[in-house]
Amino acid sequence: MSKSIDFDALVDARTGRVASSIYTDPELYELELERIFGRTWLFLAHVSQIPEAGDFFNTYMGEDPIVVVRQKDGSVKAFLNQCRHRSMRVSYADSGNTRAFTCPYHGWSYGTDGALVDVPLEERAYPHGLCKEKLGLQEVTRVAEYKGLIFGNWDATAPDLHDYMGDIAWYLDGVLDRREGGTEIIGGVQKWVIDCNWKFPAEQFASDQYHALFSHASAVQVLGAKPDGEAKQLGAGQTARPVWETAKDALQYGQAGHGSGFFFTEQPDANVWVDGEVSQYFRDSYAEAEQRLGQVRALRLAGHNTMFPTLSWLNGTATLRVWHPRGPNQVEVWAFCIADKDASPEVKAAFERSATRAFGPAGFLEQDDSENWVEIQKVLRGKRARQTKLIVEMGLGNEKVREDGIPGITNYIFSETAARAMYRRWADLLASETWDEVHERTQRYEQEVLKRD
Repeated sequence: MSKSIDFDALVDARTGRVASSIYTDPELYELELERIFGRTWLFLAHVSQIPEAGDFFNTYMGEDPIVVVRQKDGSVKAFLNQCRHRSMRVSYADSGNTRAFTCPYHGWSYGTDGALVDVPLEERAYPHGLCKEKLGLQEVTRVAEYKGLIFGNWDATAPDLHDYMGDIAWYLDGVLDRREGGTEIIGGVQKWVIDCNWKFPAEQFASDQYHALFSHASAVQVLGAKPDGEAKQLGAGQTARPVWETAKDALQYGQAGHGSGFFFTEQPDANVWVDGEVSQYFRDSYAEAEQRLGQVRALRLAGHNTMFPTLSWLNGTATLRVWHPRGPNQVEVWAFCIADKDASPEVKAAFERSATRAFGPAGFLEQDDSENWVEIQKVLRGKRARQTKLIVEMGLGNEKVREDGIPGITNYIFSETAARAMYRRWADLLASETWDEVHERTQRYEQEVLKRD
């Protein structure tokens, strides 16, 4: 199917035009499941969610249900949550601890290492024998960890996790590596469904600061209200001037097409969305963060990011989320609260409270975003609407390589550099049968971008 599709026409990053059909086409969605979710590194769980042997956490890779399990030797494995007999799930609880996974349909039982260990009435039901050693749970080909985050990949030929992440690791460290103890997930996982394509939220977290001036205007008035009644300017954080107007935006392209859009604070304070306890915590822990990360990242306390394809996070607000696709017209959001492990219980509670208030399923900001995405998807039901080329050219031609040690390609804060890169990466993956082809297409585009003045 992919050979008959002109992906360069669907995503023309040179002119900043994207075909609307990429958000609705069922055939493209099936190809995404194969060539994106079937061969990129996907976030599975945080190590704090499975600390002991036998601990498990249920998640997804694309639409495939996955169970992640801590092994007896301390390692982590992940398996397709599918009984080899008749395809029933073998693990239903969101998380827990177990000695075995037993299918509730016919009772086939698997060890935490995925091996098939028991088949009821085996001798009578299979008089000619059953080769149990070949019928274990299907194991995710590769599992790797990065500073507490566990990732999985079905493709044995894909780049290793470190190479895949590229420079986005520099940005992710601003959340994961602020303190010696690392991070942990606070509370459970909030899950909800939005009737939109998964690429809309992934793109917004990778690139779109522009929407905040308008979509979140009322939320800012509420969350940023001061005792004296003076309105707080969007992006001002705890600083004396509106950083949004002056800061530059480091939008990471790199080989993996990840995106990072942000602004810096001038003091070690968090942004408008968090409780006072969190802001004070950032001030109290600033010296350690600066020593570990340097001043630039220690002061980078506002902004959103996406590790392609579906892992996003917000610095300062402590929300980490995954966009699980549910067909071309729906996404299931999983939101985690991530905080420094060495923070006090009171600060952790403040982190969770702040993240839920702003970015939970009923959060001030989440509702604004969700409404936009849902309404766009409704518009794209129209035949004429699906034939429209969307404009993604903001900042086109102004990309530069930073010279201050911040990795990636930079542009003005209101630009769509990272969005173009994300869609170019999407097209490269769908158009390529091998990872070598993906790299060749990516390198050609990167060279073209950097040739622009």
